[in-house]
Amino acid sequence: MKNRKKRNKKAGKYFLLLLSIIVVVLYLFPFYIVVVNAFKTPMETAGNALAFPTGLITDNFHDAAKKINFNRALKNSLIVTGVSVALIVFFSSMSGYVIARNHMKNRFFGFLDRTFMSSQMLPFQVVMVPVYRLFRMYGLLNTLAGEIIMLTGMSVAYASFLYVGFVKSVPYELEEAARIDGAGPFKTFFIVVFPLLTPVTATVAALHVMWLWNDFNVALIMLQKDAVRTLTVKQFYFFTQYSSDYNMAFAASLMGMIPVLIFFMAMQKYLINGITDGAVKG
Repeated sequence: MKNRKKRNKKAGKYFLLLLSIIVVVLYLFPFYIVVVNAFKTPMETAGNALAFPTGLITDNFHDAAKKINFNRALKNSLIVTGVSVALIVFFSSMSGYVIARNHMKNRFFGFLDRTFMSSQMLPFQVVMVPVYRLFRMYGLLNTLAGEIIMLTGMSVAYASFLYVGFVKSVPYELEEAARIDGAGPFKTFFIVVFPLLTPVTATVAALHVMWLWNDFNVALIMLQKDAVRTLTVKQFYFFTQYSSDYNMAFAASLMGMIPVLIFFMAMQKYLINGITDGAVKG
């Protein structure tokens, strides 16, 4: 009986291992296609898109960077993503803190919390036309400022939700001690509370760097001039009505994913800890 249990337990471990390997392969397969075909010629890709390249053709990277003006597109993406994430952290941390500390005392903050949560179910396509008209009226179309405002406004609700769950785990006695020492509400938050929110702040930053860097729908609507377009929109340049240059598109995609991939690898520990702490402690 004991031997049978051991065999079943061992078989279960091997099954989970095999299942994990299959899942990893499925997730890495698209990345494999991008990397392999970025170094191929069009003839090699047409022959077999899954085979290894016969040689490392780096011309695809040079030609792709030249065709889409990669440096300018990269600069636009860095500005939009960096400023948007900084604003999201700034506003959502304060809103999450206020909601977490007052939602039980004041109905308004409870209503605000539910409004933030329900707004996450509203797809961008619903507000796309009104937003386009509003931003055109105020001269914010085809500007990085307009793109930043739009992305920040769309992201504050979810980020605030993450902060609310985490702020509840911060001891209120620390704030009371700061107020006794004469600290005002803003000083109490930024000096005492905000440093304790580092795990969830890292989570919010990591998640939104990935989402905003890869944003396509908003950028396509808001940024129609070539000078302000980001990397994701510039991918259109490789596909026309009569031709498609997959090799240069793969090369540009690979160059575009490297910065956010490095950032995610550096932040993944905080990402996992922040989501877990926010969910459990909330």
